[in-house]
Amino acid sequence: MKLTCTDIDVTQNPITRKYKITLETMQNPVRDVQVTQEIVKQGKELDVEVKQHRNKRSLEANGYLWILCQKLSEKIGGTKEDIYKEAVRKAGQFDFVAVSERAAESFIKAWQGKGIGWYAEASESKIDGCKKIMVYYGSSVYDSKAMYHLIRYVVDECIENDIETLTPDQLAAISQDWGK
Repeated sequence: MKLTCTDIDVTQNPITRKYKITLETMQNPVRDVQVTQEIVKQGKELDVEVKQHRNKRSLEANGYLWILCQKLSEKIGGTKEDIYKEAVRKAGQFDFVAVSERAAESFIKAWQGKGIGWYAEASESKIDGCKKIMVYYGSSVYDSKAMYHLIRYVVDECIENDIETLTPDQLAAISQDWGK
């Protein structure tokens, strides 16, 4: 069950000393709650994670990114896919993972098989028998904040190459709608 909540409250039962968390939402979670209650009735526990809501990036944002990548490729050469990959490497979301040396090549191949922006590169690790892998995520999993950052990078590249883009005000205006 996944909800977007607008309020949260905590109370403690003075006898059992257990805490009860109440979440407020505009969504109707009745069916999901009923399924979850059945799990609890069977004596099983639930793992619950509460984190700040972030809007997912929109298809409009994705379309604008690809238009910019196409314009850049026409101006400086290469493919729009190459422009996109380079933007992800320079301004995209990434993590580091440690992988055994013998599995590093297979891991990189599998990671990069997820899509165009899914890139990975290995370097030496301080952990014996391991490689440190820097993994970049494709923009398909970006939230609106990460997507805005990636698009800003590509916009700056376009500006440096005298390619027309949305004005900062126009970009800010449409970015408010991304993920809604």
